[in-house]
Amino acid sequence: MRWILLLLLCLGLPAQANLEYGLVPRQIAEGTWLLEGSTDNFAKANGGNVVNTAFIVTDAGVVVIDSGPSKRYGEALRQAIATVTDKPVLEVLLTHHHPDHALGNQAFADVPIGALAGTSELLRQQGDAMAENMYRLVGDWMRGTEVVLPSRVVEPGIHEVGGHRLRLLGLGGHTGADLAILDESTGVLFAGDLVFYERALTTPNSPGLDVWLKDLETLQALPWKQLVPGHGPVASDTRPFTQMRDYLGWLDSLLREGAARGDDMAEMIRSPIPERFAGVSLTRYELIRSVSHLYPRYERQQFRRVDARH
Repeated sequence: MRWILLLLLCLGLPAQANLEYGLVPRQIAEGTWLLEGSTDNFAKANGGNVVNTAFIVTDAGVVVIDSGPSKRYGEALRQAIATVTDKPVLEVLLTHHHPDHALGNQAFADVPIGALAGTSELLRQQGDAMAENMYRLVGDWMRGTEVVLPSRVVEPGIHEVGGHRLRLLGLGGHTGADLAILDESTGVLFAGDLVFYERALTTPNSPGLDVWLKDLETLQALPWKQLVPGHGPVASDTRPFTQMRDYLGWLDSLLREGAARGDDMAEMIRSPIPERFAGVSLTRYELIRSVSHLYPRYERQQFRRVDARH
């Protein structure tokens, strides 16, 4: 019996020992570093590291963009920052409340964590449920992770820190409260999940695809030089915007036409994926989710109450 227990213990040790994110910062502009996540779905194999986080090393200290999906990730992010600079972390700016962007907050509880007022409220309302779901999806990577709410309300406008002029934009197409950040000093635009690139977008809190499309117009019109999407590779051209508009337009048309025909949700989730999106990660998975999130609204728009007045 003893040797069986020892064997089980030895088999379990590597799984625990391998729970390391191994974050390696990549410099993309002066003082600006990216930690690029996978475009895969949440899984125990990746620990939920499917998100792009970043940090800016300013003259005064470090500004962190999003804290990641877990306490363990947040701690690894701080360690990664320390390999680049010994300057202190000044603040964290959250682009929105989704778990892969905000559940690393515990590792930064000693510094101000800024977010739009709507982001703070959404995290207060949904944070515990999202954390529980992440535990189910990625297991021990989440050990010890608890929701930490932002400590500072961010207002749209100019935020100057350590020689960097950050333009903060309050938008809403993805969640209703989405912060985009343009570093006017370098031209790097941190778009959060208003932009997905080579990875299908998610829609659980979107107020409407029309709102999202208007946000994309706002972002593309900014004087940016490099675009950091919430998910997917960094770009220096407009291809992410083109892909996003194309995908959102297709999704809107698909749902609108399906509702007009009276198709049910089961039929909608089996809709063919256009060939041009074949190389985009998780298209079928996210279509199924988007139908469940959005299709009831499109159906309601098609049907008028029988007791409504003309």
